[in-house]
Amino acid sequence: MPRRQFAHKAGGGKTTRAISGGDGQGAEPIESQLGSKHAAGDDTASTAPRFAAGLYVVATPIGNLRDITLRALDILAAANIIACEDTRVTEKLMSRHGLAGQRLAYHEHNAERMRPLLIEKLKAGAVVALVSDAGTPLISDPGFKLVRAAIAEGVAVTTLPGASAALAALVLSGLPSDRFFFQGFLPPKEMARRRVLSEIATLRATLIVYETGPRLAATLADMAELLGNRPAAVARELTKLYEELRRGTLAELAAHYAAAGAPKGEIVIVVGGVDDAATRAAITDEDLDAALETALATMSVKDASAAVAEATGRPRREVYQRALALAGRGE
Repeated sequence: MPRRQFAHKAGGGKTTRAISGGDGQGAEPIESQLGSKHAAGDDTASTAPRFAAGLYVVATPIGNLRDITLRALDILAAANIIACEDTRVTEKLMSRHGLAGQRLAYHEHNAERMRPLLIEKLKAGAVVALVSDAGTPLISDPGFKLVRAAIAEGVAVTTLPGASAALAALVLSGLPSDRFFFQGFLPPKEMARRRVLSEIATLRATLIVYETGPRLAATLADMAELLGNRPAAVARELTKLYEELRRGTLAELAAHYAAAGAPKGEIVIVVGGVDDAATRAAITDEDLDAALETALATMSVKDASAAVAEATGRPRREVYQRALALAGRGE
């Protein structure tokens, strides 16, 4: 069903009406591409897009600066304010595409102070573009609180989708993509990291985790122990000159990066889920015993076997019998 939309130029100007069809082609929730007169032969008509007041969540490249959409360039050129994770990073992107605009830092260290100021500007009719250093905002950054506050104040919010390191790594991993869980960054301290890994161990979905180079080998080793020796992939420097995709079991990857040292660049780990056939095949008897011994240290035989069977996908009866044997051996 067709819906009626309204748009006006950033910072004010004449209000115009745009109507988009229900097929979604060319429909833009709070903006209107005003190039119809030019298309009809009126060369004096402006072909520049006009944007309604509101918050625009804008995806930016994760590496290659050419991986940005035309609509993203339009809003970065037209916005009254560009809220950036790091103004210097955004300046590099804008300079590459010949753009200039008012940039304002908005990140985890100043978000509580800056968010009310941005909301005030939005309520006054400003066009605000929210960008992160790389990829889609709100993914592992404080942007969601700004979006939540804008919604609460009745401010229009829309997104200009684009690059995402998590999705790029997933589609390149060769692991099932029909169901996945994005964890983001794991805690930097070992005990907290292992606790989170234990919590997500039973999820029947491919796991996506962000990690830093210095912690990569240790995280992979913890994953191999707590999740089982599942198939996985480590994606690094995606879309850049030295892009690297390394695939193998968690144990193999942990051994490689322990020997090679901490890699540079942005890193995404993708791990097979518990119900993936390749995951079940990769879990050896030694892996099963190691998982059971860890679980038996804090659980009963019944609870430990149930948890490990769920995490590994191995038959419950088989895991229970093995748990009994290990518990008897320890007595």
